[in-house]
Amino acid sequence: MTTGDTQPLAPKAFPVSWDQFHRDARALVWRLAGHGDWQAIVCITRGGLVPAAIVARELNIRVIETVGIASYHEYQEQGETKIIKAVSPEVMALGGGDGAGVLIIDDLVDTGKTARVVREMLPKAHFATVYAKPKGRPLVDTFITEVSQDTWIYFPWDLGFAFQPPIAKGG
Repeated sequence: MTTGDTQPLAPKAFPVSWDQFHRDARALVWRLAGHGDWQAIVCITRGGLVPAAIVARELNIRVIETVGIASYHEYQEQGETKIIKAVSPEVMALGGGDGAGVLIIDDLVDTGKTARVVREMLPKAHFATVYAKPKGRPLVDTFITEVSQDTWIYFPWDLGFAFQPPIAKGG
């Protein structure tokens, strides 16, 4: 299987369809429901945008902020983290400036580099991701599915439709 028509999937690929992602994001909402009186969502862009929209709708949260942090380069390897866009002062001020009442949403916690940066900004926020890998898992409060550290998750917004050979044939 390839992403689009140029790049083969990693050996330990975990492709996620739009339907599966929506189900998993709603499962995240079920775990979050009743765990807080959320005043705002801070989603980590870009991966956190889609789950944040689903969580915001389901929990009726109207204040949605972004924090832009780049850590992956060309979708291949994780490098140094760089803050591209900080959280707004209005959202930073919520809960006394420490993140209380704020829900941080991302698609995945991998090594925890990005999570550490956002945790430092909002130490009392509740951090939730749809997927988690072992190195980053201790940094999030709530997640749905854990995958191995060497698994590469292909999100639906990164994939195109293509034939996938049977596993028995080396696929």
